[in-house]
Amino acid sequence: MMSPTLAIVLFVALTTLAVAAFAYALLEPRISQERRAGTRLKQYKTAETDSLSKGVARDRVQEAARRRRNIQSSLKEIETRQRERDKHVSNPSLARRLEQAGLPITVRAYVVWSIVSGFVCLLFGLLFQPSLLVALGLGVIGGLGLPRWYINRRAKRRKNKFITEFPNAIDLIVRGIKAGLPLNDCLRMLAQETPEPVRGEFVKIVEAQQVGMTTAQAVERLYQNVPLAETNFFSIVITIQSQAGGNLSEALSNLSKVLRERKKMKAKIQAVSMEAKASGGIIGSLPVVVALLVYVTTPDYITLLFTNSIGNMILAASAIWMSIGVLVMKQMINFDF
Repeated sequence: MMSPTLAIVLFVALTTLAVAAFAYALLEPRISQERRAGTRLKQYKTAETDSLSKGVARDRVQEAARRRRNIQSSLKEIETRQRERDKHVSNPSLARRLEQAGLPITVRAYVVWSIVSGFVCLLFGLLFQPSLLVALGLGVIGGLGLPRWYINRRAKRRKNKFITEFPNAIDLIVRGIKAGLPLNDCLRMLAQETPEPVRGEFVKIVEAQQVGMTTAQAVERLYQNVPLAETNFFSIVITIQSQAGGNLSEALSNLSKVLRERKKMKAKIQAVSMEAKASGGIIGSLPVVVALLVYVTTPDYITLLFTNSIGNMILAASAIWMSIGVLVMKQMINFDF
């Protein structure tokens, strides 16, 4: 016989189960419908998110492709300009040579000084050498060779000074841009605060901007005034940034590092090649030193080379061959970088 308490508990349990079954039978279609609706909504949101992500990715790819095309077109344009500039740089005019050397004289003044130099050398040859041909040769050397050698030497010294100060100038531009200054203000700051010859070249850039040139066009003239790979790199960076955009401070910072590394490499090459240069200098000066010693000890033995026509021909041939040998040794020990 079942106890009353157990019967009540069993009744409550069965009643609850029946009510739950009845409620599930009534609510199950609605729950399934809501579940399917939630699933469809989730799929729709996922598809929408995927489409947005694909759209963003597609826009990013298109932007990268557009920027790549802009950079390629800029590089092609820069390459074309580079060919035109190389034509002028490889064979500059006399006025451009004087400007590269930093000489504040005109072409007319240069011609006058060349004539004076040639006339002085001609008089020197007539005083110390009775031969008119030798005197004329000295006059030609003094009028054409000596001024040109002086300009080339002065231009080379000026380029070396420019290379030494140019990375510091680029670092100053980088700091100015990071501080919020525009590029034009940074260029004006370089035209005022940097030492020569960097200051003079940036003064020309600022003056070119004031007469209506763009920054890229004004910077391109720097390579014509100072034909170096470093200035060419700088003009290319500025041109690409002005046409395609980008982080100018980062690009110039990398350029400054590259220029400093190039300077270190040049110094290392110079240190390694000093032994070869010393050997070449000794070999090149040895015949002259031996001739002087022979002239001091036994002048009659070597005087025939200066007083006899055959001796003069021997001296001329020896001078030609010695010049060829010196030039060959110079090319062998001169490392371009």
